Amino acid sequence: MQKTKNKKSGDPTKRLIVGISGASGAIYGIRLLELLRETEIETHVIISRAAQMTIATETDLKVADIEALADVVHPNQDVGAACSSGSFQNLGMVIAPCSVKTLSEIASGVTANLISRAADVALKERRRVVLMLRETPLHLGHIRSMAAVTEAGAIVYPPVPAFYAKPQSLEDMVDHSLGRVLDLFDINLGTVRRWSGLKKKAKAD
Repeated sequence: MQKTKNKKSGDPTKRLIVGISGASGAIYGIRLLELLRETEIETHVIISRAAQMTIATETDLKVADIEALADVVHPNQDVGAACSSGSFQNLGMVIAPCSVKTLSEIASGVTANLISRAADVALKERRRVVLMLRETPLHLGHIRSMAAVTEAGAIVYPPVPAFYAKPQSLEDMVDHSLGRVLDLFDINLGTVRRWSGLKKKAKAD
């Protein structure tokens, strides 16, 4: 059963589903919710059981702390939740971080839980689905799953740092990656240092 934490306008064109799977990099999902908290975007979060273990390992936060950042919380086992239906209008879905297991389920059309079901539904409705894949190195099976999920319409977005932005902290790198993800939904929070071309040195006379 879903839990509503914070109330926003309820505009279906401003809903974003955020899945947090068990891959390393829980900070990406957490920070995404933090960034969207002060916007008009209504966030619907789904946290897998494996993600709960990763959160406990990588952060000092409790799952309840992260759920409190979202507007609506859906249990991952609730495959009958609102976001499991194509009639639930939304902008799309970000899975941050995205494990290879989750990516492979989506690529093959397996919907064993709400995260994979919500992604599958978003794809069939031709909505944007961004998978922040956290895995390296990759074997051929991983690459084939990445190709399959891309053919289905998803965007595989490994959170690779943009060093041209000269990040000063881990948060800078995380925020830049998330800003680029949100660009894909036409959401600009001002966290991206835009590339403006190489600066040419003035020639000496």
